[in-house]
Amino acid sequence: MRSSLPPRRGAVPGWLSRPLPLTAALLVAALSGFTNAAAFPGLGWWPLIFVGTALMFWSLVGRRVRSALLVGFVGGFAFFGNHILWLTVYLGPVPWLALAGLEAVFFALGCVLMALAWRHVPRVWSGHGAQLIGLPAVLAGLWVLREAITSVWPYGGFSWGRLAFSQSDSTFAPLVAWLGISGVSFVIAFLSAVLLQAVRTGRVRWTTRGMIAATAFLIAALFPAWPVLSSGSIRVAAVQGNSNSGLFAQIQPGDSLDDHLQATVPILGKKVDVIVWPENASDIDPLRNEQAAQTLDFVSKEMKAPLVTGTVTENAKGQTFNSLLLWENGKGSVAQYDKIHPVPFAEYLPNRSFWYPLAPSLFDLVPRDYTFGTRSNVFDINGAMAGLAICFDIVDDGLIHWMVDGGAEFIIAPTNNADFGHSDESVQQVAIARLRAIETGRSVVNDSTVGVSAMFAPDGREIATLPTFTRGALVETVPLSTTVTPAMFAGRQIEWIVSGFGLASLVVGLLLAPRRRGAENLRGRRG
Repeated sequence: MRSSLPPRRGAVPGWLSRPLPLTAALLVAALSGFTNAAAFPGLGWWPLIFVGTALMFWSLVGRRVRSALLVGFVGGFAFFGNHILWLTVYLGPVPWLALAGLEAVFFALGCVLMALAWRHVPRVWSGHGAQLIGLPAVLAGLWVLREAITSVWPYGGFSWGRLAFSQSDSTFAPLVAWLGISGVSFVIAFLSAVLLQAVRTGRVRWTTRGMIAATAFLIAALFPAWPVLSSGSIRVAAVQGNSNSGLFAQIQPGDSLDDHLQATVPILGKKVDVIVWPENASDIDPLRNEQAAQTLDFVSKEMKAPLVTGTVTENAKGQTFNSLLLWENGKGSVAQYDKIHPVPFAEYLPNRSFWYPLAPSLFDLVPRDYTFGTRSNVFDINGAMAGLAICFDIVDDGLIHWMVDGGAEFIIAPTNNADFGHSDESVQQVAIARLRAIETGRSVVNDSTVGVSAMFAPDGREIATLPTFTRGALVETVPLSTTVTPAMFAGRQIEWIVSGFGLASLVVGLLLAPRRRGAENLRGRRG
């Protein structure tokens, strides 16, 4: 007999509160990946990150280990396959499939932990507050744990695609100065899970759930920016040579050097404190080639300022480095930074004896192995301390903290984006540079061979920019600062705390849940 009782206040449809069938979960996970990818530049529809992340959490409700692995892999590949599609521009599908597939495996393993949390944590932490706040915090902590591990491992990790990196243009961007990248990723995952639970949990009134979710979002979105005090300023000329510097470019040695010289000629004589050329702008090592050295001397002399340029150097032991040189007319190189974390499978081939036989034609594209640098990533430019980040260095939390600890007052980030054509890679990278400006409280000069080249103030405000594949130069005064933001003061402790909380809560749930079930079964038999 069908009940004529009205539905319980706050009740939700049964299909929303129950675990999804596997087929539906796979579809929701795939939709989550596509949705989250759209939140990042180039589309940059940043509010979608909350929708996509909530969908991913939903797809894992009630899943066991095997199905969680499958659902997580589908969601991970849908996201990374779209997010790093720029790898196919010149390198084709094989590197893209390999990297997206590897990241999807790691994503799937993280999803297993979150699926276990869905199953076991509520059994030992079952109050209304735990469902709406506690469980979302555990899920968010486990999401950050996966991001934290894959950002540093294996072979130095791959930090691209962290939730926080989608928020460079959002109202949540100022939070990064308080919490750092991992902290903002936690907030995004937490709010997404709160949103999901506000919809799914039927034991609390709709009005209460809505108020909790809305309050959490408003607090995060309206959090004030950290005040940054200026300690001075420096006038920077950042040159974009629009050089054909891609992997398969048909150019002669010295072409990139000449392209950047020609892009500098229109600003010769302008008053600046430093000129910045991008990664490998001097494609002939001026430490070993007199003509290249004379070119750098000429630029420094005419501009009456030192020049920072990227080049490839070699030491007496035959070791090769991706380097930045601080060059002064008549003195040559007065300081050098060698990239500390070369990109695996691009700038060096790890475990070459193992990997090379598996795909010799592919790994022939990596003919030399750059050596890991050991020099400081800070230059003293006539008293102004510049932090240095070559290309993908900008995504490395450890290197960012090291340069700030080393006294950096602004950040120079030379890069070469020519291998990625007109894809989203360059706008994704410059968005990360903008977040680093806010996080560190430092101006960032992002200087690319082909764009996007841009300068950002310590609050993330865009000072100037050049479009892609355009020859030109930015000449601007950027603020210096020695302000220590909360994110820089805390270091990676926020990441350890939130990920440790998620993992510890899961372990407690796994240990105590069997006892809880046993006690419930015993009460049932007695009843």
